[in-house]
Amino acid sequence: MITFPNAKINLGLNVVEKRADGYHNIETVFYPINLQDALEVNRLENGSEPFRLSVKGTLLDGAPEDNLVVKAYLLLREKYHLPPVDIHLYKHIPTGAGLGGGSADGAFMIKLLNEKFQIGLTVQEMEEYAAHIGADCAFFVRNQPVFATGIGNIFEPVSCSLADYRLVLVKPENAISTSEAYSRIKPHYPEKSVKEIIRQPVETWKDELRNDFEESVFALYPEIAAIKDKMYDLGAVYASMTGSGSAVYGIFRERIENIDAIFSGYFCRQREMI
Repeated sequence: MITFPNAKINLGLNVVEKRADGYHNIETVFYPINLQDALEVNRLENGSEPFRLSVKGTLLDGAPEDNLVVKAYLLLREKYHLPPVDIHLYKHIPTGAGLGGGSADGAFMIKLLNEKFQIGLTVQEMEEYAAHIGADCAFFVRNQPVFATGIGNIFEPVSCSLADYRLVLVKPENAISTSEAYSRIKPHYPEKSVKEIIRQPVETWKDELRNDFEESVFALYPEIAAIKDKMYDLGAVYASMTGSGSAVYGIFRERIENIDAIFSGYFCRQREMI
């Protein structure tokens, strides 16, 4: 059985306060986009180990047990006595980009296992399991736009559609450390909530919809700021870094020609918005 975990972008991101546990409370809108990994799971026949993981495409650091698809499998296996599995993961979503690729893989693994082995989990139960393996993993269970608060784990559905637009996504070589990005932030509550701004016409977002990480990240990596500026030069209705970076997206009304040449040397994709 095969599935295709998709990435997300952040529409605005405000870091509102530091918590007693060292984490930060945020507010943002998670929006799914048409950029996908591929995940396949089969029964592992005649194997002594509980799982086997093969990863192709973008190289991933760390042990297999650190991969969220494996964590998802082991979490469900502990309770539902799943058989050994052969996992094939093709990584197309860039890592260190703020696109949620690892979280998507983990959540889609839960959905895939639930269907393949007929576990019978409800959507809410799958969300609860997903939350165990990552703060934003549960978003990818329903995979619909949400206003996210807390540490990115409390969701409220929002009415927001960008289906009439196109997305240009660009990621430079820089990989931003999330912990370093947060260390440079001064938490504050915005004058206007992200949830309120995204109800407005997209044309108004440029002046009001902020990503709090941009100031410090752009100071460290001017190249990322230049990518955002180029998006607006090309006619983007709105452009922003997503998450804590380093990917930058632009929302356009029309297809941009020769986009690969314009952003030569970078990971660059153009997609229709969902």
